[in-house]
Amino acid sequence: MAGNKTNAMRILDRAKISYSVHEYPHGKEAVDGLNVARLLNQDPDRVFKTLVTRGASKAYYVYVVPVAHELDMKKAARAVGEKSVEMIKVSEINSVTGYIRGGCSPVGMKKQYKTVFAEQCLPCETIMVSAGCIGMQIEAAPDDLIRAVNGITADIIL
Repeated sequence: MAGNKTNAMRILDRAKISYSVHEYPHGKEAVDGLNVARLLNQDPDRVFKTLVTRGASKAYYVYVVPVAHELDMKKAARAVGEKSVEMIKVSEINSVTGYIRGGCSPVGMKKQYKTVFAEQCLPCETIMVSAGCIGMQIEAAPDDLIRAVNGITADIIL
């Protein structure tokens, strides 16, 4: 890492949240979550991906789900009180979050969007999420990550 901290790490540092950083080999392209888990030799149920949606109200919502699972759009909408939600376009990720595809962390987005973690994170001692760049993951206690983004948990996966 050579002393380079991502915005997500700086926010966790300011909040005095303990975390560890894990790096994995990558090219310029995003690596899918299952491959990230494999490259880090981690259980895919402990490695979480960050998904960004737009609700029927045009508000943005962030969902953090295990990499081997899919977001259930009906449950996701219900969790935030929306009629419906849909994934944003890849081309919108940077302008909405400040991050790039494959390096989108739930911590440190341009704005603080309502963030919902899949309840499957709760029994885990720690989980991994993107550190805010391709090739790096943050490992921390789920409660700490949830607190860092003022998030909630819900049943949101298929």
